[in-house]
Order: sequence, then structure tokens, then C-alpha cells
Amino acid sequence: MLERILGIAHHATWLFFVGYWIWSARGIKAPVRTQSPWLRLIAYWLPLALAVVLLGPGGWFGDSVLQERFVPKHVAVKAIGLALTVAGIAFACRARHLLGRNWSSEVQIKQDHQLIQAGPYRWVRHPIYTGLLLAFFGTALKVGDWRGLLAVAIVAASFWFKLRQEERWLLERFGAPYADYMRRTRALLPGVL
Repeated sequence: MLERILGIAHHATWLFFVGYWIWSARGIKAPVRTQSPWLRLIAYWLPLALAVVLLGPGGWFGDSVLQERFVPKHVAVKAIGLALTVAGIAFACRARHLLGRNWSSEVQIKQDHQLIQAGPYRWVRHPIYTGLLLAFFGTALKVGDWRGLLAVAIVAASFWFKLRQEERWLLERFGAPYADYMRRTRALLPGVL
């Protein structure tokens, strides 16, 4: 029974995230520069779709090595996974809220683009990615088998690629202030990466 409640709560957390992301996209600023739609599809949306498939029902993968567990099948592991997912989604949503009208799901420079360094942005330059990676890792714990970790690795690689392009564009847009921000603040993990 508890395991079922944890599963429902896990799905509800991701549904909240999707709903918030769609709702909060209203009224964003017009872009002055946008990445190629093909690059966005190949480097971002396809990897995310693959990660979602990997985290889907385990029966899709038969008896493959992806079905082997990397953590014990225990309700406590699922509870920890839910806690990490909720924390990651909350962190990402807070960062998204602070970006306000500057946010975009794709790499863009906006009209009157502002450099945000408050809230979670004082700890990491890309807190939305940090939060989502934590949420994906929490979901991988809930799933408990290797396909979950593969999904996290795919999302991490996709975010790293996207992050690198964003940073090049932000350096061009903001110059020295962004370079100083990069020296002071790590990209994804405070003090580490």
C-alpha cells in the first residue's frame, strides 16, 4: 500500500512539474537569437524523450541488463527517490520562477535579457538543470534498475551540451559580468562542477 502511494506521489510530482512549466511559459520575452530547431530536436528533445521511455514500464525491456537492479527493491529506497525528485523539482521550479520572462525551453537570448544571480543562481549557474538532474536521479532510484541510471546519464549529457551553448551566448551577450559570474559560481554543483 505504501509503495503504491509513493508511486502515485512520484507521478503527481512530475505532472505538477509539466503543468507548472506549461503555465509559466506565458508571457516570456521575445527572442533575439534562437538555436536551430534541428539542433534543439536532436540534442535536447530526443534525449529527453529517450530518458522518459527508459523510465517507463519495466516490461518494455524484457530480461535485458537494463532490468537488473542497482539498488535493493525496498520501500525506503522508493521514499528516498521520491524525496530527491520532489526536492529537484522544487529547486528547478524556484529557479524557473526567478528567471521570469527571461526563461526559454531552448537556447535563446531575449530582448532586454537580464542576468539573474539571485536565489539558486547564486549557488549554481544552471539551477534548473541541477534540479532536473536531481529529480531524474530520484526517479532512477524509484525505478531501481540500470535503465534509470542510463536515463540520468542521457539527460546529463544533453544538459551539458545545452549548457555549453548557453554559456557561449551569455558570454557574448553580457561579457565581463558573465565571465565574473562563471569564475565565482559553478555550473551545476556548488564548489564541484
